[in-house]
Amino acid sequence: MKQGKILIVDDNPDILFTLKMLLRHLGQITTLSDPREMLPLLSRTRHDVILLDMNFRHDAVSGREGFAWLEEILKLDAQATVIFITAYGDMEKAVQAIKRGATDFIPKPWDNEKLIATVSAALQLSQDKQKAQTSGQPETQAEKPASKQSLDKPETVVLGESPAFLALLRMLRQCSDTDANLLLLGENGTGKDLLARYTCGLSSRRDKAYVSIDLGSIPDTLFESELFGYERGAFTDARRGKPGRLESAQGGTLFLNEIGNLSLPLQAKLLSVIEQRRASRLGSTSSHPVDVRLICATNTDLYAAVERREFRQDLLYRINTIEVRIPPLRERGDDLFLLADAFLARYREKYHKEVKGFTREARRQMQLYPWLGNVRELEHAVERAVILSSGPQLTAQDFSFLTRHQPEAMHVKERYNLERIERDNIEEVLRLCQGNITLAAEMLGITRTSLYRRIEKFGL
Repeated sequence: MKQGKILIVDDNPDILFTLKMLLRHLGQITTLSDPREMLPLLSRTRHDVILLDMNFRHDAVSGREGFAWLEEILKLDAQATVIFITAYGDMEKAVQAIKRGATDFIPKPWDNEKLIATVSAALQLSQDKQKAQTSGQPETQAEKPASKQSLDKPETVVLGESPAFLALLRMLRQCSDTDANLLLLGENGTGKDLLARYTCGLSSRRDKAYVSIDLGSIPDTLFESELFGYERGAFTDARRGKPGRLESAQGGTLFLNEIGNLSLPLQAKLLSVIEQRRASRLGSTSSHPVDVRLICATNTDLYAAVERREFRQDLLYRINTIEVRIPPLRERGDDLFLLADAFLARYREKYHKEVKGFTREARRQMQLYPWLGNVRELEHAVERAVILSSGPQLTAQDFSFLTRHQPEAMHVKERYNLERIERDNIEEVLRLCQGNITLAAEMLGITRTSLYRRIEKFGL
């Protein structure tokens, strides 16, 4: 994705400044505090993405002013990519905005990472539309790449040499060239989307569409229209038909991230599509075949959710033909520094810093830190440290949060220490068996000789 032109229209100067700083790496940013200046500017210069506040001071809460400006923008350019900025209390209005032609919405207060991802996806969509118009492709082809993610090597490189991670990659390679549904389980920040792309990149569908949906960020009221699409007139303000993500992914891969967030009624609709391999746009009387490789991911314990009747057991068994657990960063040993060095190289170049590596103390404290946000947290920490650094190496002071959380880090490291866990288990079993070695060995699933060795090793 190349850099583009982004226009931000909001009457709050703090929001304008914050968004400009957050998005500056995506391209040229223009800000306006008065929406009346917007149309003259857009008539002179095309912008790839327009971020538009839903409510201005003239109309503080209804959202009507935002809708009116959206209509004017689409009159000027029917292919304009508009993202609404809206408060959480305005979710229903945001849904209406999507139906009226907006591409997406950003809730206030926002999550920085999701905001950047939303704008990046919109920028890619706008550029794909522009290419399609230039090459004379029909509109259906122009819309197809809307959610297609790039499978270029820089986006799908995975790093890891630890036994746990190499075992994971072996399993993904084994199942990559099949159409079996894949379920990726892992904590936040472990790289589920990256590994889904990696699997797709090895498959026979690698040259087809890769379509991703983050179910954690789509309201239930939008899920059906996003997944299935809709026909013109399917609901109020549906002025033209729109293909759903299923159609866009036809022949390729559909990645459903955070599937544990899907409500029970929508789970039933998804199950029906998986079983019948057919789907219909909203407002349509006909159905079309569905040919996609389905990859799902979640950080939710779906088996516990099934017990609580929050997730359908039949859907779980449909999506987990192959189930893969992604190890958290704390279980990946020296992968921590392999990844840290890669992130350092990336951000050293991006911010034009002469930083050669990490000091010994910085590495020691990084190793003690629990990294509960996993690879994503590590990447953000290294980026921040590079920005703040003033010397030839990154120091512990550049990672100031490491020292603040050192007691917590020590606690987590101790909690997940395998030798400590093994020692505690053996000690507990020996107590339960009142020192009976034969019975204890049987309970632990090891031989008497192995148990004696461990008793000697741990001094029990």
